[in-house]
Amino acid sequence: MALMYFTITTAFAVSLTGLTLHRKHLVSALLCLEALLLALFTSLAMASETTASPNTTLQPIILLALAACEAGAGLGILVATTRTHASDHMKNLNLLMC
Repeated sequence: MALMYFTITTAFAVSLTGLTLHRKHLVSALLCLEALLLALFTSLAMASETTASPNTTLQPIILLALAACEAGAGLGILVATTRTHASDHMKNLNLLMC
């Protein structure tokens, strides 16, 4: 079990590092976010398996539904950005709120 927790923690750290360091394209940022959510899903599934509590069995399913919504919204933003700016570079996005 310790190896599994180490693997999950390493996957989370690598995807977080990828999100902070390699943010040139929107697709790479979305892939790093999906990897973060996958690591969280795996850790929640492992936690609900080890505790065997009926209260924690629904948490991974809710997180998976939220990850699917995030992926849909991210792909919608990607399509809209590609149509308007003809590229998916993050520098084309105006992320400042006025």
